[in-house]
Amino acid sequence: MAVYRKRDNRRLPDDRTVTQGRTRSVGLLAVGHAGVDIYQGAVPAVVPFLVLERQYGYVAVSGIVLAATLLSSVVQPVFGALTDRVRMPWLIPVSMVTAGLGVALCGVGDSYVLTWLAVALSGLGVAAYHPEAARLARAASGGNHLAMSWFSLGGNIGFALAPIVVTPILAAGGLPASPWLIIPALLGGLVTTAVLRSLIAGSAATGGAKADRGRDDWPVFIRLTGIVIARSIVYIGLSAFVALWVQQRVGGGETAGAAALFVLFAGGAAGTVLGGKLATVWGRIRALRLSYAASIPAVAGVVYAPGVSVYVFVALAAILLYIPFSLHVTLGQDYLPNRVGTASGVTLGLAVSVGGVATPVLGAIAEATSLQTALTTLLVFPVIAWLLGRTLHEPAALEVAAAR
Repeated sequence: MAVYRKRDNRRLPDDRTVTQGRTRSVGLLAVGHAGVDIYQGAVPAVVPFLVLERQYGYVAVSGIVLAATLLSSVVQPVFGALTDRVRMPWLIPVSMVTAGLGVALCGVGDSYVLTWLAVALSGLGVAAYHPEAARLARAASGGNHLAMSWFSLGGNIGFALAPIVVTPILAAGGLPASPWLIIPALLGGLVTTAVLRSLIAGSAATGGAKADRGRDDWPVFIRLTGIVIARSIVYIGLSAFVALWVQQRVGGGETAGAAALFVLFAGGAAGTVLGGKLATVWGRIRALRLSYAASIPAVAGVVYAPGVSVYVFVALAAILLYIPFSLHVTLGQDYLPNRVGTASGVTLGLAVSVGGVATPVLGAIAEATSLQTALTTLLVFPVIAWLLGRTLHEPAALEVAAAR
């Protein structure tokens, strides 16, 4: 039975009951986050089937991938600005279904234009989801760093699960089976709708009061955005080429490359949760600075370590690059307390997309010189992130309402 305290002549739940409710809400939001981010990883998983069944070339495939990544990333800050002006919790389940619908339709018919539009629709759904979901996750967690790391972990898990979900379905039924891929979106939408009702009810119970949010600090937020961009370039660059690189270093063919990708994704998931724990102990800025400083030798190890020891450095690099991942989001929200949606859209969207845009440049360097030379250029970016991190300061503690 819940224990209640009397406050201002009202019966309010005690701290333990509130904590349990927040944990449940953030957990359900993390499940929903996994449900939508499956579709970020689904597009690359669909690409081999587009090549096999429709004979798409590199240019055509690049256009499909860009339809998802660029549109999603550019539009996310726009949705962030909208959610700062108007509360749109309904947008979360609607955007999840939209993301799933786009991928579900990408295998229907043979038209390249319709396939491109379907993938763009999925990217639009992903873009609409993240700013509002990150804002509600912040409200549900009460600003707790560890809770936000669990929310971020949900997205990482969804991305990693995409090949496991997509490949068996399309391998069994080909591209015409793509409509089955909408199922994760429908399930995630149902889960998210349940938690939205709880959050709206909690807001009504507390009268929907708003806290004094303080002043937006745009100069610091811009430096934080630079950090996110630098991190994105090095991590996405590694994810694009680490499989090929490990095959060259240790042999073993595709199995060795797949193992390297698994280590990279698993390390990222571990680093996300670890980041929340370290922020609780050390503070966000110290955790961010130390992780980027340590990532410099870790990335160097990926490039230069001999033999199977490369796997160790892949794991270390992934963990260290993901420790600040959820901290970027909460720091951005605290630097722009009056524009939480905008901050979420930038830290989860526009800034992150640069890694994908920079990857073809790495490929060009690799073709002109060598893959090792291309990967060596990535070493500059954790240095940049560490230097910019030294210019940040911990925002003042802000009171977060149950829902804004």
